[in-house]
Amino acid sequence: MNSTLFSTIVRPVLRVLACAIAVVIAACAPLPPAKPTATGPLVFPAPPDEPRFVYERTIYSSGDVLVQDREAALRGLLTGQGAAGEGLNKPNTIAVYQGRIFLSDSGEAVIRVFDVPNGRHFRIGEGDPGKLSKPLGIDVDRSGNLYVADSGAKSILIYNKDGKFLRRIGNAKWFDRLANVTVDPKGDRIYLVDIGGVGSQQHRVRVVDAASGEHLFDFGKRGKDPGEFNFPRDLAVGKDGRLYVVDSGNFRIQVFDRGGKFLKTFGAIGRQVGQFARPKEIAADPAGNLYVVDTAYGNFQIFSPEGELLLFIGSRSERDGPARYMLPSGIYADEDGRVYMVDQWFRKIDIFRPYNLKADGGFLGQRSDAKAASK
Repeated sequence: MNSTLFSTIVRPVLRVLACAIAVVIAACAPLPPAKPTATGPLVFPAPPDEPRFVYERTIYSSGDVLVQDREAALRGLLTGQGAAGEGLNKPNTIAVYQGRIFLSDSGEAVIRVFDVPNGRHFRIGEGDPGKLSKPLGIDVDRSGNLYVADSGAKSILIYNKDGKFLRRIGNAKWFDRLANVTVDPKGDRIYLVDIGGVGSQQHRVRVVDAASGEHLFDFGKRGKDPGEFNFPRDLAVGKDGRLYVVDSGNFRIQVFDRGGKFLKTFGAIGRQVGQFARPKEIAADPAGNLYVVDTAYGNFQIFSPEGELLLFIGSRSERDGPARYMLPSGIYADEDGRVYMVDQWFRKIDIFRPYNLKADGGFLGQRSDAKAASK
């Protein structure tokens, strides 16, 4: 090619293209933005009702969180391919602390950590001390410490937010089938859900002292009367301090005070909104509203603290997509009101943002674009 032609025509074009690519790279963030729909953002409830939540994005692998360097970002720009990463094997339950997402993966026998603000991914529980066997339910306390209900070890394993093993609570004599763990927001108690079994009467909640690990008391036994359980699955502590237990086999949510005294119940078996077919997990948001996953219906229903149905999000589907679920398993509401829904079949985490919270608001919104641009 003639050198004069290259200097006067080709080189300026390449400079413009390079600048354009640099701008795109500088704008890269650990999480890709939600794909727009033909009619705009996906909101719930749908128009003309006033929206309360907007679908934000989905996490399928570590590649959806890791900050891309310049080379990876350029490759993605040119090929249209997303960042490669470790996919989810058998995701179960989820907990979130200041933008750091903890996900139990029983297929890999680890806890996956998606540190969104810092654009990194790591795993907890792979080696001794603190090696996990069959992690199921998880929760975090006010300091970000992680509590894991290990069904295989029949004990609670506790780590700091960076994955350092701290201690263990309980043993095989404590449980028939350990299913879940919930830390009281006050920080003084831990609630352990024993799902029991077909031949067991130990369908109950065990309460222990958070500091010492000492067993304090139990409440519940197998049955269908008020205060009794049939395969309890999860527990959430409401803003008012009351305990909300998913009584899965009785298709209801039971409410207790901090001492384990039965107060009320809501929900029943049925096909109408506000009813349940296979309730599995429950979460409470900062306002005290409750989020209940129903695996059979492929959705989560939102209730007031008194059990009044406010809204439901999601539908059962054989095709993946935003708010479409085949086997939803876990749910969590973070400090800013974002809601995280786990689906085992599609191996994903869907994230929903309160409509009045800006995309860059809250802990999850504090993604470091500068880090992406500087690498």
